[in-house]
Amino acid sequence: MFQQNQDIFSILSEAISECIIIIDNDQKIVSTNSSTNKVFGYPSTELIGKSLEKLIPKKYHKIQKVLFKKFIKKGEKRQISDSIELYGLQKNGAVFPIQIGLNPFTVYGKTYIMVLLIDITERKENERNLLLKSEALQSAANGIVITDASQDDNPIIYCNSAFIRLTGYSESEILNKNCRFLQTDDRDQENLKQIRIAIKEGKSCKVILRNYKKDGTLFWNDLSVTPIKSNRGIVTHFIGIQNDITQRMYAEQELKHWASIFDESLNEIFIFDKGSLKFLNVNRGAQKNIGYTLEELKELTPLDLKPEITESDFRTMIAPLLNKEKEKIEFEAVHQRKDGSTYPIEVHLQISSSEDQELLVAIILDITERKNYTEKLENTVEKRTAQLKIALTKEKELNELKTKFLSLVSHEFKTPLSGILTSTILLEKYKLTAQQEKRDKHLNIITSKVHYLNNILNDFLSIERLELGKVTYKFTDFNLSKVVNEVVYNANMLLKGGQRINISQNSDEFNLHQDERILELILSNLIYNAIKYSPENTDINLEVSECEKNLVLKVVDYGIGIPINDQKHIFNRYFRAENVLNNHGTGIGLNIIKAHLENLGGTINFKSEENNGSTFTVALPKIIEK
Repeated sequence: MFQQNQDIFSILSEAISECIIIIDNDQKIVSTNSSTNKVFGYPSTELIGKSLEKLIPKKYHKIQKVLFKKFIKKGEKRQISDSIELYGLQKNGAVFPIQIGLNPFTVYGKTYIMVLLIDITERKENERNLLLKSEALQSAANGIVITDASQDDNPIIYCNSAFIRLTGYSESEILNKNCRFLQTDDRDQENLKQIRIAIKEGKSCKVILRNYKKDGTLFWNDLSVTPIKSNRGIVTHFIGIQNDITQRMYAEQELKHWASIFDESLNEIFIFDKGSLKFLNVNRGAQKNIGYTLEELKELTPLDLKPEITESDFRTMIAPLLNKEKEKIEFEAVHQRKDGSTYPIEVHLQISSSEDQELLVAIILDITERKNYTEKLENTVEKRTAQLKIALTKEKELNELKTKFLSLVSHEFKTPLSGILTSTILLEKYKLTAQQEKRDKHLNIITSKVHYLNNILNDFLSIERLELGKVTYKFTDFNLSKVVNEVVYNANMLLKGGQRINISQNSDEFNLHQDERILELILSNLIYNAIKYSPENTDINLEVSECEKNLVLKVVDYGIGIPINDQKHIFNRYFRAENVLNNHGTGIGLNIIKAHLENLGGTINFKSEENNGSTFTVALPKIIEK
C-alpha cells in the first residue's frame, strides 16, 4: 500500500509544474520532483540528503531557519507571507525570487514537510513593470485619466497627479465623474461633438477644447482620447491625455495679431536676406503699392525696386547695420513699381533675428503726399508772400489815402468855415438899409457853406452806417419827376456862369416803389459832381429810360473827365483823381452811391475821357418787392 501511495505521489509530483521538495525535521532533502531539478539545475542524486540551505542563498539562511522553527512549532499547513522576500539559489549561482508553501505530513510515524516552491521571477518582473508604469503615469507632465466605458456615463476611474495639478480639483472630486465637468457651462463647442462621435464609435480622436480649472480659470486643453479594447474587441476603457497648451494658444494668438499688423500695415514692410538680399516676406500693403505678387518679389532684391542704387552702394550703406555699428539707418530713395511708375519713399532699415538667423527689415513710407504737401506749402508760402506784398502795398496806399484824407478833410472844413467867419464879420459892417444887398450876399454864402458842411457830415455818417450794416431803407410809391425836380432845383443854386441842366421830358412817366431818399442822394451826387468838374458855359444832361424792369439814369457832362490811370480807383473810398485835387471834395460820394445801389439790386458804371467829359449810368429796379 505504501509503495502504491508513493507511486501515486511520484506521478502527481512529476505532473505538477511547481517545484516539490520533501524534507525531514532536520531540513534534509528526502525527495525532489523533476521541476525542482530543472529549476535549480541539479540532478536529484546531488540533492538527496543535502540540507535545504543548499537551494537558498547564504544571506537568507538565518531567516529561513527562523521561519521553519516557527512552522515546526505550530505544525500547521501554511504559506510563507508575501511580505517576506525569499530567493532560491541555482547550481550556477543564479539567484531568483521564490514563493514557498509548507505542508507537514506523517508517514509511518515520522513527520516530513512538503515544500511547494514557485519561481516568481516573471511575476516580480511584471510587478516591477507595472510599478514602473504606474510611477511613469504619476510622474508624467501630461494629465492622464482612465474612464470605464462599461459603466453608465463613462466615469473617471483613474487620474494622475498632473491631472490634479492641471485642473485644481482633488482626486475625490474627479473620480466617478464624467470628463464634461471641465467644460462647466461652455459646452457649445464644435470639437465636443467630435469627441462624442468618437466615443460612441469607439475610435481615437484628438481635439482642442476650452476647459476650466476649479477656480474658473480658462485653459486650452489639447486632448487625445484612445479606446482600450478587450480580446473580443469590446471597448472597456478610454484613456484621455490632457496637454495644457494655453501658453501656446496665447502665443499663436499674439503671433496672428502681429501677423495681422504686419499684413494690414499701411506702410510697406520688406524682409530680406542679408547675404543674397533676396526678399523673404513682404506685407500686403507693399505688394499692393509695388504691383508685384509675393512669389514674384521672392525672386527680387531691393536693387530691383531701386534702380538708381547699385549693389556696391547698397552694401556699403547697410554695412554699419551688419557690423553692429548702428541699430537703424534711414534714407530717402525712389521705388519703381512693376508698371514702371515711380514714387518717393523714406526707408527705415534695421537688423532682426529669427531662429538664429539675422534678417534685414525695411519699413518703407510712401512720402508722395509729404512731397506734394511740401511743394504745395512752398507754393502757398510763395503765394502768401505775394499776397502779403500786395497787402503791404495796399496798406501803404491806404495810409497814403488816410494822410490825403486827413489833409483833405482839414481843407474841406477849413475853407467853408473861413468863408462863414469872413461873411459873419462883414455882416457887422453892413448895418444900413441901403446895404441890404451886400448883407443878403453874405447870408447866402453862409447858407451855402453850412449846406456844404452838412453834406460832408451826412456822407461820413452814411459810410459809418453802411459799414455797420445799420442802414434802413424806407420804400414808398412815388413819381420820378418829383425827385428829379427837387434835385435840379437845389443844383441850380450851384451852377457856374453859363452852365445849364437839361432834363428828359419823360421823367413823369415813371412810377417807382423805391427808397426816395436814396434815389435823391444818388442823383444829387452825380449832378453836383458834373457841375463841379465842368467849366462855365457847358451843358449837363439828365437822361431817363427804361430797360426791362430797371430804371436807367444817365448823367452826362462835358467837363475835365477822369484820367485813364485813375478810372479803376474811382469808386474807392477817399480816392480822388489827380486832375481834381485842387477842387473841393472828399472822395467818398461815388463809394456811397455804389454801396447803396448794390444793396438795392442796382448797378453803376461810367465812361470817361480826359478833357472830354464823363457819362455815369445808373440802373435801378423800379419796384422793390413789398
